[in-house]
Amino acid sequence: MADKFSFDIVSEVDFMEVENAVNQAQKELASRFDFKGGKSSIELNKGEKKIILVADDDYKLKSLKDILEGRFAKRSISIKSLDYKSVEKAFEGNIRQTAEIISGLPSDKAKEIVKIIKDSKIKVQTQIDGAKVKVISAKKDDLQAAIAHLKQISFSLPLQFVNYR
Repeated sequence: MADKFSFDIVSEVDFMEVENAVNQAQKELASRFDFKGGKSSIELNKGEKKIILVADDDYKLKSLKDILEGRFAKRSISIKSLDYKSVEKAFEGNIRQTAEIISGLPSDKAKEIVKIIKDSKIKVQTQIDGAKVKVISAKKDDLQAAIAHLKQISFSLPLQFVNYR
């Protein structure tokens, strides 16, 4: 048996599932009666990892967000991975809002996770390794306690616990 156990904390999004969710949202948008005759749309920009919502007014923009977030939820994609930017004016009196898809763990968020774990007084070691945080301990129970502690906290990004060994 190994004398050290570990797992990694990451924040990743399956872009194939995001693409499927956006496609389903677009189909729902096309079939909704309240959007007939308008210029509302939901577009995915894979290269920039952004979703662009265009609507006639604030009410329809809110409805577009609800459609998109509903499709994300059905595909088990956390809506915490969407970072909505401010609403801006678009063509012909429409409004546009961009939602960036957050994938990866920024260094400031990784430091925040390390601080949360250290403040919990659980006997584990942490180290930031690029876009993930590695948690190491001699006891599996301590690792499970760290996972349970992090799951209790409402963190601003979706967290996954991978490579548990």
